[in-house]
Amino acid sequence: MVTVDEIRKAQRADGPATVMAIGTATPPQCYAQNTYPDYYFRITNSEHKTELKQKFKSMCANSTIKKRYMHLTEEILKENPNMCEHLAPSLDARQDMVIVEVPKLGKEAAIKAIKEWGQPKSKITHLIFCTISGVDMPGADYQLTTLLGLRPSVKRIMMYQHGCFAGATVLRLAKDLAENNKGARVLVVCSEITAITFRGPSETHFGSLIGEVLFGDGAAALIVGSDLVPGVEKPIFELVSVAQTILPGSEGSIEGHLGEAGLVLHLLKNVAELISHNIEDSLVEAFKPLGISDWNSIFWIAHPGGPTILDQVELKLGLKPVKLWAARHVLSEYGNMSSAGVLFILDEMRKKALENGLKTTGDGLDWGVLFGFGPGLTVETVVLHSVAI
Repeated sequence: MVTVDEIRKAQRADGPATVMAIGTATPPQCYAQNTYPDYYFRITNSEHKTELKQKFKSMCANSTIKKRYMHLTEEILKENPNMCEHLAPSLDARQDMVIVEVPKLGKEAAIKAIKEWGQPKSKITHLIFCTISGVDMPGADYQLTTLLGLRPSVKRIMMYQHGCFAGATVLRLAKDLAENNKGARVLVVCSEITAITFRGPSETHFGSLIGEVLFGDGAAALIVGSDLVPGVEKPIFELVSVAQTILPGSEGSIEGHLGEAGLVLHLLKNVAELISHNIEDSLVEAFKPLGISDWNSIFWIAHPGGPTILDQVELKLGLKPVKLWAARHVLSEYGNMSSAGVLFILDEMRKKALENGLKTTGDGLDWGVLFGFGPGLTVETVVLHSVAI
């Protein structure tokens, strides 16, 4: 007789969950940050709000963002004027747009990841799809399965409305799936389109205004699995351990409420302070088993929520400026892409390592950390091990 314990052992993989491929995609429309205030106030019929426009210009100038990509065009916004008012009813128009465009953008990133992986898409066993946009039934996971032509038996997980920390959450889920299902190959897709949050400026709603300064559109996809096929599948990063925590005293710091006006964001000004004051606790818990306490000895993949968060984390931990180069670069070139941001950083780091002839994919270092920050205030921590190049 076969025992349950024997069945469970046979179901589990032997090796660690490993990122084997990364793909990214953005909409074609690119907006320069230095000209965006003029465009934004013109398209939202808000040019009479001169004092607010000057404040917005200053916020854009201090954002360290050079450009952002967005699905929304001037033509789309002229056809949907309610989206340009601050809280006008517009959910139907937004939904009609994003339930189509979110999986389409995700498909672009997924195709690139699958091509790099080099295996037939029929070998994908699991799909994790994450977005803040376009809640629908069946969801974006179903739509992507159809768009890619995945097997109907693929096991799907749909994550809606998690926000910026979810780029780490998807890695936590992918790790569990890959390591507990022998032969599993997990397609992870984060696809974010800001059409669900775009709206005109308000003198009283700070969260909405800062969202218009920071957020951009983008999609990223990964292939994750354990026990790689030698000579066929190539490792990029190994997922070593994962953790999630809610920061003390952070209730209400980041919230998003979906209603007739779309997804309305509420952000308090103390977010960066809360993260920086608590982040070392997460680092100690994650790296104590490895005997690591020098935060400059590891590579960093930190969610680029904004320059203030990165500055305060750097200051609090005494990080050398070079440690957060990848996060700052992605923020500069794409803005805050919510869940997709940290996956863009993973891709950027491995590309630079290859270009610069470093010994490992993680900035030439063996161990690293990936942080997701978002609503809650929730912090997700992923310990990464880079691989030899």
